[in-house]
Amino acid sequence: MKSYLELRQLIDQRLDKIEFLADAKSLYSPIEYILSLKAKRIRPVLLLMAHQLFSDNLQKAMSPAIGIEIFHNFTLLHDDIMDNASVRRGYKTVHEKWNNNTAILSGDAMLIESYKHIIDVDNKILNAVLAIYNNAAIQVCIGQKCDMDFENQKNVTISEYIKMIEYKTAVLIAASMQIGGLIAGTDHKTQEHLFEFGKNIGIAFQLKDDLLDVFGSKNVFGKEVGGDIKSNKKTYLFLKALEVADGKTVKKLNKYYSTFLNDNIQKINNVKEIFLSHNIIDHTNILIKKYHDLAMENLEHIDVKDKDNFYEFSNKLLDRIN
Repeated sequence: MKSYLELRQLIDQRLDKIEFLADAKSLYSPIEYILSLKAKRIRPVLLLMAHQLFSDNLQKAMSPAIGIEIFHNFTLLHDDIMDNASVRRGYKTVHEKWNNNTAILSGDAMLIESYKHIIDVDNKILNAVLAIYNNAAIQVCIGQKCDMDFENQKNVTISEYIKMIEYKTAVLIAASMQIGGLIAGTDHKTQEHLFEFGKNIGIAFQLKDDLLDVFGSKNVFGKEVGGDIKSNKKTYLFLKALEVADGKTVKKLNKYYSTFLNDNIQKINNVKEIFLSHNIIDHTNILIKKYHDLAMENLEHIDVKDKDNFYEFSNKLLDRIN
């Protein structure tokens, strides 16, 4: 059974071999650029990991795995425009390197390219694979719209936020797991456990990302640290601080999150101080552990012996610094 790193190498090698239309270089150069940047490849690797629990024939699942990764990167091109993000994986975002229109159109092309790979499965399961993929894809869009709406929504609850990241981030991870199991011929109950593992580990992953956005290092995180504070994103950290802080501090937080400044360094530092003084790191880690444990429960119900790759991946999630 191949390790996470070995599977990631296979994904990278396959991505490098994709040949795009030579006479549309201006359209495909941004795609080649974003796909070439160093990435964890979590979604396609988890698809292959789920598949190899039940089948040694990884080639049957390789094309859909590539399709999932192309789709994920398509969403990043558009998300970065909406978030006005300048850095992705330590490099300029596509709209910064080119322009907004190019990023939008190249992203559209990536969506189409993703379908070319997703449909490369046995005809007997094609409809089922597409149903899982399409459902996840539309939920990603719903999640992104909710994330945008929260910027102008005065009262966002923690449960609303968790549902948003479930759709925006976790569902695609869950769908990857389910598709991997489906291609391997697993039964519906097993696919449900694979999906639930992916969903809960995905929520835990995004909560960790939220934490690293504030308290990580730009050199290892690969994105602008404090970006969520700068753009007034109502993450779990912010919402939990509102819940546990006194009235005076709540007013301060709301004031910080209602302004956009040219110089955000002081704003970021002030918000970080509030988070630290109210133990928001601990609160966030407790919630991460909750969803990690839910994922482990579903993993236990998957009736195969060798699940070491999943235990290793899940444990690293709790300790990751990037």
